[in-house]
Amino acid sequence: MTALAESPADARAARLASAPPAVVIDHVSKTFRLPHVQYSTLKERVLHPFRSTTYDELHALNDVDLTIKQGEFFGIVGRNGSGKSTLLKCLAGIYKPNQGSIQLNGRLSPFIELGVGFNPDLTARDNIVINAVMMGLSRKEAAESFDKVIAFAELEEFIDLKLKNYSSGMAVRLGFATAIQVSADVLLVDEVLAVGDAAFQQKCFEEFNRLKAEGRTVVFVTHDMSAVERYCDRAMLIERGDVLKIGEPHAISRAYNELNFGRLVHETDETGRYGDQRACEVRDAWFENEQGERTGEIAQYDRLTMCAQIRFHEQVVDPVIGFSVRNDVGHTFFITTTEWQNVPMGTFEAGEDVIARVSVDAVMSPTKYTLTPSIARDGGADVLDVREDLAAVYVHGTRVTGGLVDLPHQFVLERRS
Repeated sequence: MTALAESPADARAARLASAPPAVVIDHVSKTFRLPHVQYSTLKERVLHPFRSTTYDELHALNDVDLTIKQGEFFGIVGRNGSGKSTLLKCLAGIYKPNQGSIQLNGRLSPFIELGVGFNPDLTARDNIVINAVMMGLSRKEAAESFDKVIAFAELEEFIDLKLKNYSSGMAVRLGFATAIQVSADVLLVDEVLAVGDAAFQQKCFEEFNRLKAEGRTVVFVTHDMSAVERYCDRAMLIERGDVLKIGEPHAISRAYNELNFGRLVHETDETGRYGDQRACEVRDAWFENEQGERTGEIAQYDRLTMCAQIRFHEQVVDPVIGFSVRNDVGHTFFITTTEWQNVPMGTFEAGEDVIARVSVDAVMSPTKYTLTPSIARDGGADVLDVREDLAAVYVHGTRVTGGLVDLPHQFVLERRS
């Protein structure tokens, strides 16, 4: 068997495992008191000095215990009201925890709420300098970063306009540009990026790649599960102040989707299995080489076959069998179904087994790939069984280009005088 070179993802995981902590959240809890009677004026307080003050308690965070390593891109996900933004505000020092402690190692740059830290009566020029100084830069460093901030935010025409006359999108661009130019060790980013337009969001995501490459620590709150899987090293799912799960991004993304559809209480199925399996079930899955032998590794460009064994427990008419293949960081490389390929199915009876196979050329970039087989009926609407990442194979090759695939190709040069 050919020895496999360490993938970039494995190398990054090894670096993070040995990295010192950047953020230590030690059993943090935060409770807000919501009074039943609120005074809006001083006169009301004078007129009713002995009115009883009662209140409800909102437990926004419950015993959150977490360590984020230096250089880690960490995602925090959860539904509205789950406590995500409260946690970031505790990290930023805006809120003080009722219990527990928070330790930050390095300079912090928060971008957690639209307009926070900006004076609406000052111009963009003044706000940039003031915010940079507040984040720890000297006045000279703040002035030197000004041009970069304005260029990134694309607000050259509006630098002398007061912020109260900015649109929400312009304010987001200015806030994010200011936060990333501070050269902070730890960056807090809330879901306010959703306010920006598509072009600016893409620009921000490209900046995330730069921050990762530079080894910055990023704590990222979002509802975008594709961004979590694309950028984060680890992620955390929080619900009503309770941490439900901390783990690799794909598992957290799956748990978040289950939570939104009401299939998760406090734990997820670690096997990643869906469907009740009453009508049929996926019994096994594996990869085969060109000789039809089961294999856990294959050379790049060789013929690779995906296989799944399905057992029927009752009659099923025209089932839809599907295969999905993901790489080591959870990006989906390939999906196909019998319905898309117009494969004739027919009726399968109870006790019958079927083995489904799909063959492809292994043009994928060298790394580990996992196979998720599925079976459904009614055109795919009724899921009978899905088993995520049931089989794995390593594709090895002589070069790692960084692309998802390494398609056979040739260069053609045409010289012109």
